[in-house]
Amino acid sequence: MRGLRLVTGLCMLTLASQLAAQTAHIKKVRIAHTGDRTRVVLDLDRQADHKLFTLSNPSRVVVDLAGGSFALGGAKLPKGNGMVAKVRGADRDNGSARLVLDLGDAARPKSFVLAPSGNYGHRIVVDLTPVDAAPVVVKRALQADGKRDLVVAIDPGHGGKDPGARGRGGLVEKKAVLQISKRLANLIDSEPGMRATLTRTGDQFLKLRQRRQHAEKAGADLFISIHADAFSDRRVSGATVYVLSRKGASDEAADLLAKRENDADLIGGVDIKGKDPMLASVLVDLSQNAALEASVEVASVFIGEMSRIGKMRKRRAQKAGFRVLKSPDIPSILVETAFISNPQEESNLKSVQYQQRLAQAMHRGVKAYFYANPPSGSRIAQLSRERKLVRQHVIRRGDTLSEIAQQYQVSISRIRTENKLRGNRIRIGQVLRIPPG
Repeated sequence: MRGLRLVTGLCMLTLASQLAAQTAHIKKVRIAHTGDRTRVVLDLDRQADHKLFTLSNPSRVVVDLAGGSFALGGAKLPKGNGMVAKVRGADRDNGSARLVLDLGDAARPKSFVLAPSGNYGHRIVVDLTPVDAAPVVVKRALQADGKRDLVVAIDPGHGGKDPGARGRGGLVEKKAVLQISKRLANLIDSEPGMRATLTRTGDQFLKLRQRRQHAEKAGADLFISIHADAFSDRRVSGATVYVLSRKGASDEAADLLAKRENDADLIGGVDIKGKDPMLASVLVDLSQNAALEASVEVASVFIGEMSRIGKMRKRRAQKAGFRVLKSPDIPSILVETAFISNPQEESNLKSVQYQQRLAQAMHRGVKAYFYANPPSGSRIAQLSRERKLVRQHVIRRGDTLSEIAQQYQVSISRIRTENKLRGNRIRIGQVLRIPPG
């Protein structure tokens, strides 16, 4: 009997040690805030599953860590910052750890996990944005009346000694995309509250970094790089819209942080020079994530508009590490307008009428995005109010009619009636008119 108790005790001790080894400990909680966005980072000693949800009256965001615990002695919780008024946390009886973020106002939370990198281990990241957050922008020049025009940087790909792709019929990419870009620039310049800037206006060669620097110096709110694709199989056709991959963004973030000591880099309107390396890293990442999210939304609207005039090779935004898209705080997309290697699409790209239709589709995309997300202090925001435009919502991946109705405090039936919808089916990139709440 005594031997049995000893074996049982040893088994329980072994089980307890195994459970302790599997527990993910929250070592530290960090908060950073820039513009209208707040980031909360949970530093862990191992990977763990988590659940994120919100509570109202008062507004709170809750993070439950399955099989988690606050580090021995308790992880030091930071003071409130940005949208977070107070941080609370405790271990629960069910073996999980709960972190509660008390908010000043309702926010839209989004969480993701990061694997170990450099000096950092496993992390859970929670980003908070206002429910009606406008797209990320850096500081822009104001007009005499205190309002500003939105600046759209248009980048005709290739140029000079770099001709780009060439079609069987002799059309060269650098020439076709410059013509399309100039047509788009004319349409944007004719739009009240907007103006365009071209990275090149003739047959010049520009390095990729020069193209981005042009947009940054112009204080651009949006960057559009225009190209024409090519493939060995002449039957391949259709347009594609790209955004920067997160890997490409992280590479650029590393470059920015590496030169932080020498340059006063502004990221999302925040100077990172001289800041603590950890804080600078969070601020850069936060700004880039906001720009990437805006880029995906712009791309979705463009795909919706361009699909009305021609074939899309992909119905969703594609992600790649294009260096020309790596401006850290400007929403940026790359549009492959067509396959110049396809005889029919090469013929289309030669056509003045088709070039104009392409430009008009992209112009509609720019308008739809900015009227749905008018930056505060811009003429577009003022025009939206003056014209009493119905609010708009651009459908993103994961959106449902019930969630949209709840967000804008209107009924699903009123949204259906306003948009002449027969059911609950919606598509990414679709622009819904939202009736007054």
